[in-house]
Amino acid sequence: MATVYVNGNAVDIGNEKLNLVQAAEKAGVLVPSYCWHPALTVVASCRMCLVEVGDMKDGKPVMQPKVLPGCQTPAKDGTVIVTDSPKAKAAQAGTLEGLLLNHPLDCPVCDKAGECKLQDYSFQFGHAESRMIDDKNTPPNKPDLGPGITLFTDRCIMCTRCVRFTREISGTAELQVVGRGSGEEIDTFPGHPLDNKLSGNVVDLCPVGALGSKDFLYKQRVWLLKETNSVCPGCSTGCSIEVDANKDVVFRLRPRFNPESQGHFMCDEGRYGYHYINSAERITRAHMKRDGGLKPAPWVEVIPNIRRDLQNSVTKSGGPSMIGVLSPFLTCEEAYLLAKYLKSVSGDIRLALGHVPIVGEDDQYPKNVKGESVQPVKFTIRAEKCPNKRGVEKVLQHFQGNVIPFTEVIENAKQGRVKGLFLTGGYPTANWLDASSIDPLQKIELLIVQDFFRSPLLSTASYALPATSHAEKNGTFVNHAMLAQELHRSIRPPQDARGEGQIYLDLLDRHGLIHMPTIRAEMAMEIPFFAALADAKLPENGVKLGEAVVAASTN
Repeated sequence: MATVYVNGNAVDIGNEKLNLVQAAEKAGVLVPSYCWHPALTVVASCRMCLVEVGDMKDGKPVMQPKVLPGCQTPAKDGTVIVTDSPKAKAAQAGTLEGLLLNHPLDCPVCDKAGECKLQDYSFQFGHAESRMIDDKNTPPNKPDLGPGITLFTDRCIMCTRCVRFTREISGTAELQVVGRGSGEEIDTFPGHPLDNKLSGNVVDLCPVGALGSKDFLYKQRVWLLKETNSVCPGCSTGCSIEVDANKDVVFRLRPRFNPESQGHFMCDEGRYGYHYINSAERITRAHMKRDGGLKPAPWVEVIPNIRRDLQNSVTKSGGPSMIGVLSPFLTCEEAYLLAKYLKSVSGDIRLALGHVPIVGEDDQYPKNVKGESVQPVKFTIRAEKCPNKRGVEKVLQHFQGNVIPFTEVIENAKQGRVKGLFLTGGYPTANWLDASSIDPLQKIELLIVQDFFRSPLLSTASYALPATSHAEKNGTFVNHAMLAQELHRSIRPPQDARGEGQIYLDLLDRHGLIHMPTIRAEMAMEIPFFAALADAKLPENGVKLGEAVVAASTN
């Protein structure tokens, strides 16, 4: 067990291999840094993390004569770290002054203002005024560094995080450093724009306002945004994310570090795949068939009518003729409530798994020059483009005993054996069903569709219910590795829409507003697989579920 001394305080770092920046962080002391990042190689180029270093000998610190970069210096047993001495403070302030010599004073119009390390460290570790009297160096900006990325060259402090990311994480190596001395700049290789599927991460990595996302540029000031922990629904990787929203509009998604899930980063498909949430084409009200077509109707009318029509369909045609399709975009709690309701109508009602979109194969990074993935894999974009297939399957196995695939539902409909269908969607596109699937479903007598957008399926539907996104509800997703993560509502559903959980609670005739922690605890009591989710609030990194958890819960 190793002990280091940070500003006179002993800190046990165990057997971890840490540098001085990380060791100081364990003591609650911030060592400022720009170029260092735990997922990238160490270059010690910014020199912002200069600290005094020594060794504890015979109970007394013996210090080295020069300050050293904390990111490049390993912490070992007896290491002494001093971050607040006059020598360390002077080194940090001098480094900041050098970085700010040519930096433009355009914070009021910079997208990074409010979350910029250069701003923060200038107040904490820098000088109040600049001694620069000469004209600043103002190289031209590069607005088309890539399809989604722009570079404000004059703001760059040459930390090279972005360059190292494209070489070490994506492996595509589009970025490089050109020039020398004061003429150094970040640029792309000729004919190779920054256009890989992880490129948006360079904006998060940039500690200043040099790299900007065209998707977010000039859209909102960051201090107006409400940050909410959530889970990306783009694929079964289940990246932990922050949803940034204001006035019930989602403006951006950012990765949230989770070593149990994706690590530090997220893919561009997930990052920029939120725009459907803000679409004006969404179904925002409940509809029911009358006067020959679907008409908006109040919930006080829709809920009892669905109950009545479902019961009548079961009575007339029998329970097996009714199928409830549980979408892999539902949370575990929503799937549980819908399954519970349908089985309460009739134990013979069949439950099936909704369409699982598969696009190509798993895409792993980093890549080599041939575009092939290389080991060790640092990030994977899953081919399975839904967030909660595993969780919904466990609900189905509990209530149904097996998992009926969506293709079997379509086949049964073609053969005329389906008289009633409760179809949940929630897919981010209106075209998730092809014509060969829509045609047989349109012939079903009682068709209840819950989805985001209008589709040809609604032409014969008895009811159309609005679906809600991951940003508009609470609940739990279980990813490909059986990691259960909690998502939190960051915006309200539009207009008269209700969350799926609330609709299913109303169908169960359980009064009041839904409280997902209570539903989750109920689900954990009833379904052994979810036993570890009984706590009201899950850890930020989630809870790993699996056979070992199930075995422990049943002993």
